[in-house]
Amino acid sequence: MKPVRVVSGRAVPLDRSDVDTDQIIPSDWLKQVERTGFEKGLFSEWRDEQSFVLNDERFAGANILIGGPNFGVGSSREHAVWAIQQYGFDAVISPRFGDIFRNNSTKNGLVPVVVSDEVGRQLLDAVEADPELDFTVDVERRVLEVPALGLVEAFPLDDSTQERFLQGLDDIGISLRQETDINAFESTRPSWKVSVS
Repeated sequence: MKPVRVVSGRAVPLDRSDVDTDQIIPSDWLKQVERTGFEKGLFSEWRDEQSFVLNDERFAGANILIGGPNFGVGSSREHAVWAIQQYGFDAVISPRFGDIFRNNSTKNGLVPVVVSDEVGRQLLDAVEADPELDFTVDVERRVLEVPALGLVEAFPLDDSTQERFLQGLDDIGISLRQETDINAFESTRPSWKVSVS
């Protein structure tokens, strides 16, 4: 996972509430063996509708996704996070996230930004009116900024999750921080407990 300090860019307004992980990446896409190519499945059932927001050229190239309340509810598929990231999004803003989706996001480098219902509605409306709005998600300061709106909004991010982003640490990276201790322990294990390759 690469370090994430600041995410800056434009946003896509996905004005739908209770978006579940099956809508984010339908189950047909879970049969893939490799962890690539999931961007093609992102909201694939909705993308058939010409009016769907990801088909709107005004939002092409945006790297922040704004969702309605309860984004990422449903099953625990990590593929939902991969699809969002592989499509080009670095952060998702919503008044509420499904717990498992939020946890999967933080472990894969996708920044989940929780805002109030009022701010969420304001952002969806503002981006729909002006797709060129600039956003800054500052992980170090735990602040969302939209200068054109005069918006500076703190968002919750616990210290360990913030460190995970700033240092670019996935679960394996966190374990490897203890590599010296792990190697020291392994060197003292009886030979009969060591696996043979």
